[in-house]
Amino acid sequence: SLCLAFYVSKISTQIIKIHQQLELKIQKKRCKPWFAANGDKTLRLDYDLNKDSVVFDLGGYKGDFAENIYKKYAPNIYIFEPVKSFYSIIKKKFETIEKVKPYHYGLADVDKQLHISLTDDGSSVFIKESKKTETIQLKSLVEFVKNNNINIVDLIKINIEGGEYDVLESLLEENMITRFKNIQVQFHDFIIENATERMENIQKQLAKTHKITYQFNFVWENWQLK
Repeated sequence: SLCLAFYVSKISTQIIKIHQQLELKIQKKRCKPWFAANGDKTLRLDYDLNKDSVVFDLGGYKGDFAENIYKKYAPNIYIFEPVKSFYSIIKKKFETIEKVKPYHYGLADVDKQLHISLTDDGSSVFIKESKKTETIQLKSLVEFVKNNNINIVDLIKINIEGGEYDVLESLLEENMITRFKNIQVQFHDFIIENATERMENIQKQLAKTHKITYQFNFVWENWQLK
């Protein structure tokens, strides 16, 4: 009945809110060591880069990371942002800088169109309860690298709210992981099933070719080519 549906909806909303509050508490605890290390202004920006380096920014958001990296090293930056409003901000921010190339799509394991929930910097295709959504375009990272004849990426930053598993698994499967000298990734566990298992499997495979330079589980970590 409509009444039953109404109460089920109210209960579901309350469960979602409780779950979100629990997630926030856990993540806040996880982030304490990261903030203590001032990681956003040190670890995430401290790389052996120069004006000839190539940087991929997956999940460009508003372009802040790319802006900081460009100010420090002036490398060639490819920014991938599928959400229209964020892409527009990025495009305007770098409109006079030829070395920074924004793309209005995200990178994934394969080409596809998906609906994404719009929750600011937490926007994700894996969140289903959001009222605001947008259809986005995703393209294969493997194919992008091949089609653009990119042999080496000095730094790839991956913050794509759950899509990191598919991206890294596709690079490993295609034996393309060694094209990436530094892999800066934020793994997410709240919105992905078997997240810990998938993360540990990816880390195990990465360890064959790369080494950890810093690691704050489910916050940020970096893998550097051996």
